[in-house]
Amino acid sequence: MAAAALMTLLSSNLAANETITAAVDQYVRAQTRGLPGRVDVTVAALDPRTQVSSCTALDPFTPPGNRLWGKTMVGVRCLAPAAWTIYVPVQVRVYAPYVVTNRPISAGQLLSATDLDSREGDLTTLPTGIITAPGQGVGKTLRNSVGGGQPLRADMLLSPPVIQQGQDVRLIYKGTGFAVSNEGKALNTAADGQVARARTGGGQTVSGIARPGGIIEITP
Repeated sequence: MAAAALMTLLSSNLAANETITAAVDQYVRAQTRGLPGRVDVTVAALDPRTQVSSCTALDPFTPPGNRLWGKTMVGVRCLAPAAWTIYVPVQVRVYAPYVVTNRPISAGQLLSATDLDSREGDLTTLPTGIITAPGQGVGKTLRNSVGGGQPLRADMLLSPPVIQQGQDVRLIYKGTGFAVSNEGKALNTAADGQVARARTGGGQTVSGIARPGGIIEITP
């Protein structure tokens, strides 16, 4: 009798755990739908001895400090009829192309398409900020020298300057429904999108966003 009761309990726990696992799998797949490439989700099987009361409303969630990337945890709350919370180990793998150098490249060298190759792998095992398309690296320079086959991160690259210190620049003041331009001289070197400072003909120092063509955009 005791053995039969134990088997019944384990069978009941197994069914409940399978329901939890399925809910977690569905939640993670929905939350990672926008990630690049192919997403593979593995939800760890719960110990069949894990006991939770029957639940008709499961609510999976990502715990604070966790993200659905690599090895992580997903929480599951029961909203009714009982109240309990359980945490389930999950592994999320994201298989997509990423960019590597195809030969050793020196610091400061301008990258071209012939310097780069694409490989496919699990992005969750690579450093944060890895670039996934050669176009993200072409036209930029390296902060430091790298070897061949090195995955490239965005923070390893420098955009070419569009404003050089000392050059004449056009200052464009933009507001709602208007744009006014003025002339000035750049006080620093800046890439596209970086902050650039300039001195106007009247001696005023202003700052804005550097744009190609020697333009600094200034907004109120």
